[in-house]
Amino acid sequence: MKRANRIWPLLTATHRYDKSISTHGRGMGQMIEAPILAYLIETPNGRILYDVGCDYRKIHDPALRARYYDPATFAFGAPEMAPEQRLPRHLARMGLAPADIDLIFIGHLHFDHAGGLGELRACGCGAEVHVQQAELDAADSGEDGVYFTHDFRGHGPFCVQDGEYQVAGGVRAVATPGHTAGHMSMWIELPKGPPVILAGDAADLTENIEDEVAPGGCWRGGYAQAEDSIRKLKALAREQGGVIWPNHDMAFYNGLRRFPGCHE
Repeated sequence: MKRANRIWPLLTATHRYDKSISTHGRGMGQMIEAPILAYLIETPNGRILYDVGCDYRKIHDPALRARYYDPATFAFGAPEMAPEQRLPRHLARMGLAPADIDLIFIGHLHFDHAGGLGELRACGCGAEVHVQQAELDAADSGEDGVYFTHDFRGHGPFCVQDGEYQVAGGVRAVATPGHTAGHMSMWIELPKGPPVILAGDAADLTENIEDEVAPGGCWRGGYAQAEDSIRKLKALAREQGGVIWPNHDMAFYNGLRRFPGCHE
């Protein structure tokens, strides 16, 4: 059976916000610092990026920051993103360039997951972008202000998908809607350790997984659907011996191998 070779968790930014954004009905008034992560997955057939973080320009250009992250309209303002956290910088530290990425998989199209597409394109990345049709439809609806359509429109080519599928040998897309309409997690088989399930924002925190608590924001109030998606990931992990990685949990991230360390 084909397996992926390695996974690198990449810290692309941090964001300080009210915990209730991550745990529905819990943590109001409690501020947390959340990592914004991307993951580089090396497979025998090429390199995959799961998510691409934020758009650096929107955070650091004063006019763009005021337009997209005005605290009066965007709760808790902009994330913190240092120059060395930009994905081209991470890749350069590994001796890679954006052109060495073979496939980009966007778990969902919120600003902190799809914002880095433009910079990767500008730096020579020609990889196909895998995204769900339901995500594109939701983003275009204008119902959710956490989609910045400028982040991804015009930054194809897109390979538009509908539901679960095999992404590469040992790498499978897992449907986990609720937080967003077309949210996708990723199952990754590794040569040494247990399979890894990148939850994406199906589970921001370990608490979401352990207590089966939906994220604080769900598409059209789909909290029950989000809870079902968490239970689905837990059942998959239990049946296949996998480990679920929550996506915005600083304590969990701090327990992972730090870049340039990787998981095999």
